[in-house]
Amino acid sequence: MSRVIALLVKFYRLAISAVHRFVKSFPEEWHKHLVFLLFFLTLTMTTTTIISKLYQFWDVGSDSWFDRLKGEGWKFQRGSATVAKDQFGDQFSNVRYLWQGWKPADSMWFYNTTQGSDLLPYDFFMALEKPGTSELFRSNDNLNYYRYLPQHATLSDPDGLPVGFVKDRYKGKDFLGFACAACHTGQLNYKGTGIRIDGGPAGTDMDSFLKDLGAALWAVRIDQGSVHARFVEKVMDRGHYASEKDVVGDLQKYALRLEMYNIINHSETRYGYSRLDAFGRIYNRVLEHIVTQDELKDQLEQLNAAAADLVKSGKLDVADISAIEKQQKGGILSDNQRDHLVLRLSQQLPLKTLLRLSENLFNRPDAPVSYPFLWDIPQHDYVQWNGIGANASLGSIGRNAGEAIGVFATLDWGEKPGFSLSSLISGQGIHVTHISFASSINVHNLRLIEDRLKLLQSPKWPADILGPIGEERRARGERLFKTYCEACHTNVKRDDPQRRIVARMSRLTDIGTDTQMARNAATATGLSGILRNQYVNAGPGDDLINERAPVAALLTKATLSVVATPEENKTYLRRAYQWIYDLVAEKLSNQIEPSLKHGNYDPDTSADPYASLLSYKARSLNGIWATAPYLHNGSVPTLYDLLLPKRGPKDPANGEYRPDKFQVGSREFDPDKVGLTGTGYSGFTFDTSHRGNSNAGHAYGTGLDKENRLDLLEYLKSL
Repeated sequence: MSRVIALLVKFYRLAISAVHRFVKSFPEEWHKHLVFLLFFLTLTMTTTTIISKLYQFWDVGSDSWFDRLKGEGWKFQRGSATVAKDQFGDQFSNVRYLWQGWKPADSMWFYNTTQGSDLLPYDFFMALEKPGTSELFRSNDNLNYYRYLPQHATLSDPDGLPVGFVKDRYKGKDFLGFACAACHTGQLNYKGTGIRIDGGPAGTDMDSFLKDLGAALWAVRIDQGSVHARFVEKVMDRGHYASEKDVVGDLQKYALRLEMYNIINHSETRYGYSRLDAFGRIYNRVLEHIVTQDELKDQLEQLNAAAADLVKSGKLDVADISAIEKQQKGGILSDNQRDHLVLRLSQQLPLKTLLRLSENLFNRPDAPVSYPFLWDIPQHDYVQWNGIGANASLGSIGRNAGEAIGVFATLDWGEKPGFSLSSLISGQGIHVTHISFASSINVHNLRLIEDRLKLLQSPKWPADILGPIGEERRARGERLFKTYCEACHTNVKRDDPQRRIVARMSRLTDIGTDTQMARNAATATGLSGILRNQYVNAGPGDDLINERAPVAALLTKATLSVVATPEENKTYLRRAYQWIYDLVAEKLSNQIEPSLKHGNYDPDTSADPYASLLSYKARSLNGIWATAPYLHNGSVPTLYDLLLPKRGPKDPANGEYRPDKFQVGSREFDPDKVGLTGTGYSGFTFDTSHRGNSNAGHAYGTGLDKENRLDLLEYLKSL
């Protein structure tokens, strides 16, 4: 790596020298020099791009620079580590990859490419211990508990972090963050073999991970003895902090941020494994960063009963109730102001009052859903479970920018004097000041990730591992599929480069599945803050953002503004060139055009601009065998169970029904029922009676007898 950097430095020094000579002689032979300049710039950009591409895709899953020269690196199994035995009894002694259109270098790049996620300082994560033990929080055993996939150290992952855990550098500081792969890489185990699925739904419990990570940081923060001292020493030994005081300051900041994040995103419905209310959390992060000081002060004053008691007892003064005095025009909260406010509120307000404040400002993320699988995503017209994301034009970059907001991108949103090209593009107009939507979000990488996903294919059933597909049953099942399924679930050829996926929407009352996710997405509202009085496209046309607005509108406006803002983490020329190039390249390469949604649903109207979100999307089922659990909320463990009816109050007890309770957490695959093992171990109990967890609806094919059901199941394996 050092040799590569040295060569690049030498190249650029020669380039600078050539440019200097060129400038001195410019007056005499300007036309020749102009041609030379254009040639030189083209050569420089081409050379830099080639070197960058070679470096990015050099890792094949080993820690040697020379292994790439020996071939594609299939034998390294893309850096995967094995697990002897874990808390659920799972074990796998080898990992197998199926052909999905990606070579090992593609997977390694996907696993380790940052999107700008900054959860906490990287050194903190490397030094942090589990509370009450000396075991590192980042140990493979601990992270496997949350079902993050363990990896060996490789060229692009020298610290051996799990799939999707990456280092992001922003403004000269290294952070630990999530890549797309953390939530969109799956694994199924069968008789000691792990089947790794690129782009498959993860089996992770991110909610518990973030709560436990926050608890570990808090334990270090409040410790007065060896735990705190050991942590500070380990962080200082890594050589990136100038003083222990700086370490302690950041420890307080990030412990409080994560504590507040967990309070804001508290849900009475526990998520468990394989699920996350990603949209609910994305919504809340947007609301957190657009709220103004005046709005926050008003909300605090509305809690006057609790506040008055605290003022009377001397625990809180008027300045605290007023939050922070305005230090910026427009009352925009900077990161430092927000951190100070969180500190004061967490010190003085009881948890009950904090929760009340949270409820006034944010929405409960109580609709966890399965992580979507990513193959064919770039070929879709609309994405997400309820079709909220349009893929046309720059929609894919906007969608990915919204996801990056949700996974802890640094959002340096604030007011700046004058106007900018970005503010004009985002619709702010020309005013004395404008809102800058600068952030750590790496739009360039988001575009590259979307391009790489165009090559990803759904996995075929591995007969050598899971057993062969019965041809007779499959043939009979195909006829049943055409009768019961094909009207909504279009059959596509997985490797057809011209394939397009047209999502078919079904209104909630027709599909009958749990409504919580769709209703939250369509009806959640929040204070518009810095976005107030701007316009956003909403279904039938542009809509004015009022003081309180649908969060779907606020998210759309925020992501547009982020995409329109060049990355500040790069030099001026580089960010300008890359910003223009990325937007133009995405616009020209995206073959998805704006179109109507298909299906039976209530369309958007001027009276209800988000009515179409009250529906769910049916997509093609290629690779469906590898995406358990099923239904959008993960409430059915296997495809066999999905073809069973839900037991009604008058149904006999001896019938065969979808399970109302089952275990999740194990990766062990059941090839007979096609899904995850839901019994025989003590995992997280999925209870379908809880809010957002219903396993009702999608009754198509549930009236089949057992033989026909097994025939259809056999065909679904083959997709």
